[in-house]
Amino acid sequence: MEHHNPLLGSGGKKFITFGEIMLRLTPPNYGKIRVATEFEASYGGSEANIALALANLGVDSTFFSVVPNNSLGKSAVRMLRSNDVHCTPVILSEPEQTPTHRLGTYYLETGYGIRPSKVTYDRRHSAITEFDFSGIDPKQLLAGYDWLHLSGITPALSPSCADFTLKLMEAGRELGLTISFDGNFRSLLWTWEEARDYCTKCLPYVDVLFGIEPYHLWRDEKDHAKGDWKDGLSFQPSYEAQDEVFQAFVERYPNLRCIARHVRYAHSGSENSLMAYMWYAGHTFESRLFTFNILDRVGGGDAFASGLIYAMLHGYKPMDMVNFAVASSVIKHTIHGDGNITDDVNSIRNLMNMNFDIKR
Repeated sequence: MEHHNPLLGSGGKKFITFGEIMLRLTPPNYGKIRVATEFEASYGGSEANIALALANLGVDSTFFSVVPNNSLGKSAVRMLRSNDVHCTPVILSEPEQTPTHRLGTYYLETGYGIRPSKVTYDRRHSAITEFDFSGIDPKQLLAGYDWLHLSGITPALSPSCADFTLKLMEAGRELGLTISFDGNFRSLLWTWEEARDYCTKCLPYVDVLFGIEPYHLWRDEKDHAKGDWKDGLSFQPSYEAQDEVFQAFVERYPNLRCIARHVRYAHSGSENSLMAYMWYAGHTFESRLFTFNILDRVGGGDAFASGLIYAMLHGYKPMDMVNFAVASSVIKHTIHGDGNITDDVNSIRNLMNMNFDIKR
């Protein structure tokens, strides 16, 4: 699929992702839904957030999805295009294709101080869940691209989405694309065991893995009673404990080229710290620790993933890769909406290097 955007430059790697984009409705000024009389409207979704962030940084980035052919669906596509994301493959479905004919929606109560943020989904029977993907040729869709990103959210939406996600992985592997995957467990979409069963099937196709759950990583494949390598691992693990789990992953799945996960320390709903661990080229790397105030936390994990993808596409050294990824996430926490709308790479690099001086 040929396309050109002068803002994105030329000659670089081409990125594509598949997922759902939703309407996000948020009460202004940290308000509660039950007393809200108005909502701020924006659009987001994990894979769309990553495509948007990469396009803002100049990567040739494409998003594939299904949205209803109505004003909401077109508005979502328009938002992505306004951020330099290619949306040529996006399907604007008709009622006979997706009978409920709706764009998924979610409501966000933004946390403040000791009160955490809260999400309420209204995404059942959205267009992407009702669409029949059997007529889409995965190889034809992926032809000409270099990097494919997928997540564990989309296959949780419907059996057709789950089947097509695996077909994209199979086609991507046959075509030689770099494949990244983020398990991104959502308890409101499926159970922990359902997520682990499915996402584990994805691991043989993955080059770059974000997060270490939800996956089965049995100590003994023949005797599950011996437990999982991740059993008992702290949410804020030590370097040694994290390195052990990374080593177990790459021994079981030698196709993995990189594994990265960020670690969050929540001091309150408004102040967090972030750092990350990354396994790459045989070693585990530990990032700097960043402490910051939160304007909008949603999309922080997607910003981390997009930051690492950007750094890998541009040949960063390992420590710069992991620090750039964390810095990307930190900056996203200062931006309203789901997406990391940051078009200045140097601003991320300055934060990565702990340089906070005003730039004139």
